[in-house]
Amino acid sequence: MAEREPLIRNVSDTARWAAYYRARETERKDALFRDPLAARLAGERGVAIAKAMPRGANQAAFWVTRTVVFDHFLEQAIAEGAGTVIVLAAGFDARPYRLKLPPTLRWFEVDLPPLIAEKEKLLAGERPNCILRRFACDLADAAARRAVFAEIGKEATRAVVVTEGLLIYLEPAQVASLAQDLAALPALRTWITDLVSPKIARMLRRKYGRRLLATAPFHFAPEEGPEFFRPHGWQMVESAGMLQEAARLKRLRFPLTLIVKLAGRRKRSKPTFWSGVLRLDRVGVR
Repeated sequence: MAEREPLIRNVSDTARWAAYYRARETERKDALFRDPLAARLAGERGVAIAKAMPRGANQAAFWVTRTVVFDHFLEQAIAEGAGTVIVLAAGFDARPYRLKLPPTLRWFEVDLPPLIAEKEKLLAGERPNCILRRFACDLADAAARRAVFAEIGKEATRAVVVTEGLLIYLEPAQVASLAQDLAALPALRTWITDLVSPKIARMLRRKYGRRLLATAPFHFAPEEGPEFFRPHGWQMVESAGMLQEAARLKRLRFPLTLIVKLAGRRKRSKPTFWSGVLRLDRVGVR
């Protein structure tokens, strides 16, 4: 790493941060998943990023919980008949190598050209558990993105798209445009993504601002929550809250364990969305 170079040079480096926590979970005797490639993918920069960030007893819990919940929703979609998985901003995700997948499943990864090139170098010689193909593309370039989607659409059958750790870095207008492009893919039925509320986004900005937001700023945290997606062709059919899931998985520590317990006792006329993973289905498609 060059002297004086920021640890997080761009959004892509957050993928190394995520891989670091997958590697840590893999080392546990009671690991919720095993990702033997995570340490390699995180590299020295992933370790350095994690160590430079504000410490907290529950730091690992949210990264690990997000991974587990995405795994669950994705495996559920495949069990329901999805024959194609499209992962946007795939980063250093290793699911095609670690999940038990049908060998005929088609798996497409899309990310920036430098990241795709580095990932293929790091994973050279590794064999995925399905049919894997990668596309180098800047997803912020709408024309390039649509060209990739058109190419994927030629092979896709009953597809599910995954955007893990992506939307928060996009402007609302970019998310709306992406949602509409995805809804236009005939084979696409399901979208699995994560979402935070404005309150959680403000908390994250306070916690990580100086270290993270100069190169990878947070933008997307809509006031309307999951309802943001409905005018753009998607409706929420299932969700999993991060705090509640982390507690259920026994990865949460005090005082958040107490907060979850107290929140569960409150009766609300309308559920409040804070932070979680959503399963969205295309409006009007079953």
